[in-house]
Amino acid sequence: MNAQEVIQLEQQHVLGVYARAPFVLERGEGSTLYDTEGRAYLDCVAGIAVNALGYNDPGVLQAMQEAMATGLLHVSNLYHTAPHARLAALLCETSFADKVHFCNSGAEANEGAFKFARRYGRAHGGEEKVEILAFTNAFHGRTMGALAATPRPKYQDPFKPLMPGVRFAEFNDLESARRQMDERVCAIIVEPVQGEGGVHPATPEFLAGLRALADAYDALLIYDEVQCGVGRTGSLWAYQGYCKQGNGAIDEKGCAFEPDILTAAKPLAGGLPIGAILMRQRVAEVMQKGDHGSTFAGGPLVTHVAHHVVSRISQPDFLAAVEAKGKLLRDLIEEINSPHIREVRGKGLMIGVELDIEAAEVIQRGYKEGLILVNAGTNVLRLVPPLVITEAEIHEVVERLTRALQPA
Repeated sequence: MNAQEVIQLEQQHVLGVYARAPFVLERGEGSTLYDTEGRAYLDCVAGIAVNALGYNDPGVLQAMQEAMATGLLHVSNLYHTAPHARLAALLCETSFADKVHFCNSGAEANEGAFKFARRYGRAHGGEEKVEILAFTNAFHGRTMGALAATPRPKYQDPFKPLMPGVRFAEFNDLESARRQMDERVCAIIVEPVQGEGGVHPATPEFLAGLRALADAYDALLIYDEVQCGVGRTGSLWAYQGYCKQGNGAIDEKGCAFEPDILTAAKPLAGGLPIGAILMRQRVAEVMQKGDHGSTFAGGPLVTHVAHHVVSRISQPDFLAAVEAKGKLLRDLIEEINSPHIREVRGKGLMIGVELDIEAAEVIQRGYKEGLILVNAGTNVLRLVPPLVITEAEIHEVVERLTRALQPA
């Protein structure tokens, strides 16, 4: 089928909840995608910050082949398998966590985190300790609980009533958070770097203050690192970048930015669906057998591949390269002579470019330049390329972006 036939077939049979690009992708290599007409595109979306190791990566393909050779694509969580145990151990070794629970997506991870937090709240504060504090511009997913913590009328209003018990404060405003806290709050959830909300990094003071607030009220601090985790910011976990900054953040108790729960998903298995909830032992202790579960979660195929992905990305040289390439990309974008650019912000290879025009206009022109971009709100371009993008490709991205920013 040609591109038009594919698009027509999809429009006839697939629910139309996505505004897709006007071409059909056929294959990928490294940081480049190719459509059915043979056109090549430098990819600055990476499947929405998923394809951290790019396309057709030999290591990922080998890991998939190794897993498939066992014949155990799925066995359910009624039985032990080695891959999910090894992955859980690796995630704990590379983070604050003592235990891990696997699921299938970022929204599922956040739903599970809310359940764990409410279980903890009831165990430590009684039936009233069930409230969750979230923040403006947040995005935690589209399922009913995650959506309740995503304060956007466009997403929420058609599906109300949502899960009750969620309150909101201003992002990066510690005083606003303090005003919302009381003994009924069982958890605070925040993205260390907001993604869909416009690529806004949290300030160190804000995250450290939230950690102190959670401790003061015996609430859990949850980091949603679904998009900003697994190397995207130049640290394996985004919160670890704040720890590296120092400024008195590390003492005898450890890093002042560490959470109690962390949710991960998008890049964890290099493109295969997986989510994970990382937690401290004190959270794990309140959960009992049968309290939560999933048919597909933690399967041997996806967890074997995820172990390979995390093992590679967690290497210091790999993370240093992400940080360096992120700085190069930000610096080059800041040098673009365009009146449309208001601000460039972000961490590592998670960059937001705020414009004085709608991002959709630039995205469409980008396609003509062989560049795939995505927005983060109406006026923000989000650049989240594969972490393996080369410096030469970054220079080419900026050249194409410069042309896309020119008037039509």
